[in-house]
Order: sequence, then C-alpha cells, then structure tokens
Amino acid sequence: MSGHPRAAFAADPQRSRGRLVAEPASPTRTDFQRDRDRIIHSAAFRRLQYKTQVFVYHEGDHFRTRLTHTIEVAQIARSLARALGVDEDLAEALALAHDLGHSPFGHAGERALDAAMADHGGFDHNAQSLRIVTRLERRYAGFDGLNLTWETLEGLVKHNGPVLDEAGAPAGAYAGRAVPGAILEFDAEFALDLAGYPSAEAQIAAISDDIAYNAHDLDDGLRAALFCLDEAAADVPLIADMLDDVDRRHGQLEPARRIHETVRRLITRAIEDVVGQTRANVAEHGPDDADAVRGAGHPLVDFGAPFRAEIDKLRAFLFARMYRHRRVTSVMDQAARVVRELHTALIDAPEALPGEWSRGIADLDDTRRARRIADYIAGMTDRYALDQHRRLFDRTPDLR
Repeated sequence: MSGHPRAAFAADPQRSRGRLVAEPASPTRTDFQRDRDRIIHSAAFRRLQYKTQVFVYHEGDHFRTRLTHTIEVAQIARSLARALGVDEDLAEALALAHDLGHSPFGHAGERALDAAMADHGGFDHNAQSLRIVTRLERRYAGFDGLNLTWETLEGLVKHNGPVLDEAGAPAGAYAGRAVPGAILEFDAEFALDLAGYPSAEAQIAAISDDIAYNAHDLDDGLRAALFCLDEAAADVPLIADMLDDVDRRHGQLEPARRIHETVRRLITRAIEDVVGQTRANVAEHGPDDADAVRGAGHPLVDFGAPFRAEIDKLRAFLFARMYRHRRVTSVMDQAARVVRELHTALIDAPEALPGEWSRGIADLDDTRRARRIADYIAGMTDRYALDQHRRLFDRTPDLR
C-alpha cells in the first residue's frame, strides 16, 4: 500500500471468493495482481489502441483513444486507492477492464449495434466486457475467458452500482429495461450479488472514469478547437476558478501550457474532493470489512455535493459544445452507418465471417447467430471496421 495504512474495508486478496475454475496460487503475485496482468495481456486490451474515445483514430495522434483513456483512468484509480488505503491492484484491474467491451466508434457505434440487436437482447458494452473476460478470450488451456476472481468480475459488472433492486427488478443503468442476458446467465453460474453495491475498489474505478473523461474530453475539445478555454471558463465556474489561479500564478502562458495547467488542476481538485468526501462517508458509516461497503445501500466513494454540482455544469458544457458539435456528430453519424451496414451484411451472409467466427454458424438459431456477429463487430477496431466495410461495400465514408 506504499506506506499508507490498509483500511479495514479494503478488499483482501487473501480472502478472495475465488475463481470459477480453481487454480493454484501464484508464488509471486496476489490474485488481484494476476487479474490485472491477464487483462493487460488480453487481445481485447490491445485493441483499445485503435478504438475511438470521442474522435476517430486518424483525427490526430494527440487525441485520446480508448487505450490512453483507460491508462489515465488506471492512474487516477491507483492514486485514489493509495490515498484511501484500499487494494490498488484490484482498483487498477477494474480500471483497465472497464472499457474492454466497447464497440468501434465509441458510443455512436454502441448505439448502432444496440439498435441492430434489438430483437436479440440488444448490445451493452458493460455486458460485452463480461462476455470478453468470461467467454470470448480463448487463450488459456484450462478455460475460456481470463478466469478472473469473483471480486474483479463483480466490480466489472457493478462498478456503476447494483444491477438489480432488492425485489429482483432491473436497477441503475438497467432500470426500465432488461438486464443483459450475458450478465444474468453468468450470475446463474457464479453469483455476483447483483443487488448489492460493489467494493470500494470498484467504486474508485467508476469515479476515476468520471474524472478522467471529464478532464480529458475538455482537453481534447480544446485541442480540436471546438471551443476555447475562456469560453469554457465563462460557462463553468469551476474552470473559471482554476484558470484564474493559473493566470495569477504564471501570467501570460502560451495556449498549450495554459490548457494543461488548467486540466491538471481539475484532476487534482477532483481527486482531493473524492478523498475528502469518502473519508467523511467512511467515518459516518464505519464499514469494518469489504462486505460492509457492499451493504451500505449507497456509494461510499463519491464527490461531495458542491463539487458534483460543478462537475455537472462541466458535463453540460461538454455535451453542448463537444459531443453535440456538428463536426463530431457528422462523423459519428457516418460511423454508426458503418456499424449498421456491417451488421446487416453479415446477418444476410454469415458465411462471410472469417475463420473460426464462421465455424458452425449455420447450425445456430437466429439469436445466437446474431450474437456471434455482434461479438465479431464489437471486437473490431475503428480501422478494421472501415476495412471490412470497404471489403463488403462499394462506398465507405471517409470519417474526417
């Protein structure tokens, strides 16, 4: 724990609930360290290098990809875990795994694939992450997937909160719609306590994702000249406060340094707020082990209410000025078309799937065939999706 005392409510790798397929312990690594290492060495993790965060992969080398975003989330998660005395390796493993299930072209690709799969259970990137680490990675001799610990799988599925309420109805992100079949099917085999909150380490991974994408989408939007820093400051008091501090301390800075100094302050301020609020929550509730965190009834790792209100203003600004900017939406609309057309073409001609993807495809029912096609498309990088579209269609959009 790098000199920080271990919190009573930290996940303990020595008391893990184990793996679906039992394995001998490692003499050199904890179970959570092994999980982290397996995630890093997975094919799905490597593919994140060429998957979109907001801008498509060839917009420029300075913009975030899913991989660079994931690494930044992991760094923030380790910082928070160290400060709060919980297991850094589990927090890092969850941060590294949280985006494994994303389809090409970011949320535009996910929405297109979800719509295409509407008659077959839809598509959800969180459920897809679970499919990847439990089924689709086929590298180990003794099992499909990565055979991760219960704590890592639980955190992967529930890092944003419970999936079911106490009555067994869909909750949280799934309220008002069905919980994806992949989650329910795996839970029946290896129960993940879907109605409980996750560990502190999983809550840290979730809030680290929030911190990273808000700060770094601001940075990328500024680099892309979708808006300028003074416009952000005019709409977001939190940015104005930090920009005032930068200007007061450093005077006239060149734009790139002025942006970086502001963004780094945003990350630092967010981390400090989470640490302070979480310590207050822990002092109030007094969890004496990891299960007490799961049974608290609400997240213990959180922003304070004033800072969350400021972050909400930043999100509103980014939504209006970046995510809905015509340059971004125009490209994403075309990207969604690529995903839709790939899915339609492969449903019509599943024999066009390459290699093992096409093996036995004719023997599957419609839903299982559609799911295999969705698995194939979801695993594509942006550039591979465009290459496959060119192979099947005469006209492929130039996503610029």
